[in-house]
Amino acid sequence: MPARSSASRRTVLRGAAVAPVAGLGLAACAAPQDDKGASAVTSSVDLGAEGEVAKGAAKLYRDHNVVVSRDGEGGLKAYSLVCTHAGCVINKLRGTTLVCPCHGSEFDAVTGKVVQAPATEPLSELPVKVADGRIVAGPAA
Repeated sequence: MPARSSASRRTVLRGAAVAPVAGLGLAACAAPQDDKGASAVTSSVDLGAEGEVAKGAAKLYRDHNVVVSRDGEGGLKAYSLVCTHAGCVINKLRGTTLVCPCHGSEFDAVTGKVVQAPATEPLSELPVKVADGRIVAGPAA
């Protein structure tokens, strides 16, 4: 009679049952493929009229993955909409709070700082200026 292998049938079946569940745990932290790997702004982009962003407010420019905010004194700030946690594109703005759809990280659109984890790093700030009454953001702004 041949020697028995060290793995019993029960052990193999148990391992087969656990593997899909472990995969679900890993997938739960992955971003949706459509949102992950979004590109950041690599050149200057004309976002629109200066008046589109009121004092104390913010506006999403989804086509360019940029948010622009204006503080109470009228100063503009721009940040990438690519979440620093998992690279998802932030698509929701609640007042001046940005909400990532993947894991619920929240950022202050005026400062770029994290206001709710799991993200720990602030959003990437982009240069922004007004030129001929238009908001221009990006590395060459």
